[in-house]
Amino acid sequence: MEDIKRIAFENKKLPASHFDLVRLREVLDIEYLDHDPTALHRVDFFVLMIITAGEGKHTIDFTDYDYQRGTVLTIRKGQIHKFFRSPQTAGTLIVFTEEFILGFLRDNDALRSLQLFNETISSPKLVLDENSFEDIIHLVRYVQTEYADFRDHYSAGILRSLLHILLTKLYRFKSRENELELKRRYLSEFIEFQELVEQQCFQTRKVKDYANALGFSSKKLNMVVQSIAQKSAKIFIDEILILKIKRLLINSPLSAKEIAYKVGFEEPSNLFKFFKRYTQSTPEGFRQIFD
Repeated sequence: MEDIKRIAFENKKLPASHFDLVRLREVLDIEYLDHDPTALHRVDFFVLMIITAGEGKHTIDFTDYDYQRGTVLTIRKGQIHKFFRSPQTAGTLIVFTEEFILGFLRDNDALRSLQLFNETISSPKLVLDENSFEDIIHLVRYVQTEYADFRDHYSAGILRSLLHILLTKLYRFKSRENELELKRRYLSEFIEFQELVEQQCFQTRKVKDYANALGFSSKKLNMVVQSIAQKSAKIFIDEILILKIKRLLINSPLSAKEIAYKVGFEEPSNLFKFFKRYTQSTPEGFRQIFD
């Protein structure tokens, strides 16, 4: 079973900047990293991965995404992902901490950024046409230039502004693909619900419990989730739990029986049925894939 390493944010050049910029080739080729980027690892920050050349694939929370020039992948804090070595691939990784998103952006802009990186709302993969991609690359070059020639406190402000524009443009492109809506109602309520589910899904899977905690009726909570995620609140809760079970299966020494009790099932057989219904695999069968 793999031991999934947790990667904390670290920028030795600009420790207080809350962001970093890394070339994809450096991540794949560098030898002195303290972890193997091609092994599953969990990140404590947000990652914007922009592919400028070549083809390859990247795994985000157990799903493989093919990419080529013009692909942008968004990886949310707390997600598990891994790289694949591809000799012809080139690109840029822009890394943000939560402090950047919540501390340096206005409330509405922070919500848009969270929505852009939220895989439960839209796919983490965005494929841009050549004109749109050139627009993004133009901004990335500005970021690279300012970052490479970081001189004073003005540079930090300029970088934050450029990154803000970059995120907003990506949000616009996703909106044009009908992945997102520019003025979507209930977004803040949905994010609050999502955070609550991620914290408490081992304790309860009942829609009524979450509705009560949020001060909603079950009907309103279903309306909120349907509006944002196009699924019922119950299905959304179950999908979050499935993801957490997958992470436990490959990142803990617990047996499937012990995991069943840990995540709130009274009988291990109920976990087996629940997991197979959503994944078409048994818990042990899924675990063996990563052994």
